[in-house]
Amino acid sequence: MIKKLITISLTLLAFTGWNSATAQDTIKMGALATLEGAFAVLGEDGMRGVKMALEEFGYEAGGKKIELITGSSDASPDSALRAARKLVEQDGVPILVGPLSGSEGLALKDYAKTQPNVTFVNGVSAAQDTTLREPADNFFRFTTDGAQWMAGLGEYAYNEKGYRKLAVLAEDYSFPYTQVFGFLEPFCRLGGQAPLDARFWVPIGNKDFSSVIAALPDDVDAIYVALGGADAINFLTQYGQAGGELPLIGGSITVDQTVLGSRGRIREHVVGMPSAGPISDTWDDPLWQAFTDQYRKQFPDGFPSPSLFAHGYYISTKATLLALDKVNGDVSDGGKAMRTALSSLTFETPTGTVSLDERRQAIADIFLTEVTVDDNDNLVNKTINVTGQVSQTFGLPYQDFLQYGPVSRENPRCE
Repeated sequence: MIKKLITISLTLLAFTGWNSATAQDTIKMGALATLEGAFAVLGEDGMRGVKMALEEFGYEAGGKKIELITGSSDASPDSALRAARKLVEQDGVPILVGPLSGSEGLALKDYAKTQPNVTFVNGVSAAQDTTLREPADNFFRFTTDGAQWMAGLGEYAYNEKGYRKLAVLAEDYSFPYTQVFGFLEPFCRLGGQAPLDARFWVPIGNKDFSSVIAALPDDVDAIYVALGGADAINFLTQYGQAGGELPLIGGSITVDQTVLGSRGRIREHVVGMPSAGPISDTWDDPLWQAFTDQYRKQFPDGFPSPSLFAHGYYISTKATLLALDKVNGDVSDGGKAMRTALSSLTFETPTGTVSLDERRQAIADIFLTEVTVDDNDNLVNKTINVTGQVSQTFGLPYQDFLQYGPVSRENPRCE
């Protein structure tokens, strides 16, 4: 009987030890995206980007297997916080990639400060103050922010298009404020106008744009539109139905593949629309072409070209995996060594080199684009110009850039 108990005990000990070793050989990674609401299609493509990076690494990094645990939000800060808390406090992930939407990123930055042993790597959330003001030491953004995405567009609208006075239509939260600032600051500095009474702000998930369309002024040269997902499709469709004739300038997500790849009746209003952002569908660099080919192969049900959300989440996930490789998958120190590796990480992406500044914010290339129709009758953004290695402060000293003040509905006033 004693011999039998000893045998059972040894067996249990061996089984427990095997389980412990197995657990140590696996790292949980959380991925949080908007899989609900008006931006659901954006989040779905973001998750494709996560899976592309994981497939590239064989779901391993630093000799450890990566277990992906996903979280879903609806673009609201509260939903992002709930999903993040579940991933961190219940699922026990030491690394979280996400979120997607601007105000979500601001909320997760603050949450990151309460979780010093968890490493947060931004998905593609692009509100400026996520990293510009009071950043969290354990929050990293390898994707550029919404103002950086506008590099070159304000100048192009003024100098090349000849626009002098604009109306603005955007969603009413932190990311569009950032985009509008990034576009208007150079446009206004050159002499352009975008009066406050010609700026229209709508909630995410707005379905009826008729009152906004009726209120758009006639004495402007064009409309700058910063809407995404279903909001962009609804506006563009309804603008066409109302007989809208003013030229449109696109925010980055307004002309993203998550909009251009839809089957809505938007073509006549987007062809020729200038924009700028972190990607260009027709970029002829071999790394982008290879990334696009792999995206199409891996996700035949995806878009004709990867969206900026697939691209951003891919870069963020790849940065995470590269850092894990550098520390041999060891996050037992609360992720300190991994975060040191992330801070100094520079690597090639499908759209050029990315590195971080002292606030852990990306410096990367930005593309000036124009919507066109490709040989397969798909709407795509063709490359007009590339602005190399755009920093968050656009080359200004940090304290000088802060003098612009926080982005808002009224910054810049531009009157």
